[in-house]
Amino acid sequence: MAISLQFCRISARAELSLPETRIFRQRNPSSVRCSAAGEAASSSSSSATTESSEFDAKVFRHNLTRSDNYNRRGFGHKKETLERMSQEYTSDIIKTLKENGFEYTWGNVTVKLAESYGFCWGVERAVQIAYEARKQFPSEKIWITNEIIHNPTVNQKLEEMEVKNIPIDDGKKQFDVVEKGDVVVLPAFGAAVDEMLILSDKNVQIVDTTCPWVSKVWTSVEKHKKGEHTSIIHGKYSHEETVATASFAGKYIIVKNMKEATYVCDYILGGGLDGSSSTKEAFLEKFKLAVSKGFDPDQDLIKVGIANQTTMLKGETEDIGKLVERTMMQKYGVENVNNHFMSFNTICDATQERQDAMYKLVDEKIDLMLVVGGWNSSNTSHLQEIAEERNIPSYWVDTEKRIGPGNKISYKLMHGELVEKENWLPEGPITIGITSGASTPDKVVEDVLVKVFDIKRDEALQLA
Repeated sequence: MAISLQFCRISARAELSLPETRIFRQRNPSSVRCSAAGEAASSSSSSATTESSEFDAKVFRHNLTRSDNYNRRGFGHKKETLERMSQEYTSDIIKTLKENGFEYTWGNVTVKLAESYGFCWGVERAVQIAYEARKQFPSEKIWITNEIIHNPTVNQKLEEMEVKNIPIDDGKKQFDVVEKGDVVVLPAFGAAVDEMLILSDKNVQIVDTTCPWVSKVWTSVEKHKKGEHTSIIHGKYSHEETVATASFAGKYIIVKNMKEATYVCDYILGGGLDGSSSTKEAFLEKFKLAVSKGFDPDQDLIKVGIANQTTMLKGETEDIGKLVERTMMQKYGVENVNNHFMSFNTICDATQERQDAMYKLVDEKIDLMLVVGGWNSSNTSHLQEIAEERNIPSYWVDTEKRIGPGNKISYKLMHGELVEKENWLPEGPITIGITSGASTPDKVVEDVLVKVFDIKRDEALQLA
């Protein structure tokens, strides 16, 4: 996907427990308020109430987005905020690489940059609107429900602008700190329905920076719900985006990878796929943190739909969808599959483009790979995964501070293991491949490369 700022190809999460799906009920179906939300302001989720009609999350969101205290388009300060972002996040090194076919040599270091990298359109939009919010409300308290994106540099900038995180106590967000007249930013990942209800009741100014691609996934799971299909969500159950997506679903189960999807499909077929599944009790224990309240695999996997966390591996999401479709065909017959399976394309263009560019880069001749992005960034972890699968020495760092002193590096592997390595840069001329996650500023990539150049310069001086 093209982005508006070429310089802005700029992209430690607290573990979140996935809230149970709650059925909110209200006396007046046309209302966008929840009577219990105010009472639960000290919690990250509002309490369920038992009334006469089922709460409709789609109607609530529709009404909220049209209320006077809601904004998702900015406040008319786009030019000024983009200029500030340019000053803070631009990189001469990245500019040089792009102007020279994504490859350039400094001294004895040749750098090859992935052709699609860094800040995606949705991330750029989210950060820019958050910057606008501070300019529009210079003296008001501004809160944010989660990190705006998964990048420590950008999040630190917002902290310096006094955009504060909702405090968390014992795993629960303390919304009681938010008062009428405050401003609350919803991050690029979106926010769960129960959080929106709380904020709606508090009559605060809501600034919604949710990526439109995430909203597209919400629309898909709402269609699943309308068709009485269970949503099989390819994602990480504790990731902020998946928490939000699940809150818009009816029945759901979250699978992290093909292995978990295979387990689910094997259960659907009564052990007839690969025998990996076993009893209903074992199924519910395995997915106890990743299913909707009251989930019954014997009843809730008869009709299913596929959705995904937008930052997951594109190929794996597609493979999971094909596996589930084949499973429903085998179970119910090809002629009946449309009654039991739904699928919509919700793979994010930006995620796909960065992964495609990474696959191209690892096919080139390089000595090692640098992957730059927040350590809690899902899309960055999958870029690292691509390099590791090709057995290329690959180092995932979130800032330049992970390099040094000397020829030493602290980095993460795709599954989150932290590793330290001495003499990670080989002697002599080297060719480095480099990419960055969708939430990483160009300036961070430049700072990492400068550290590399410094190490190689010191090496040359020692050999002189």
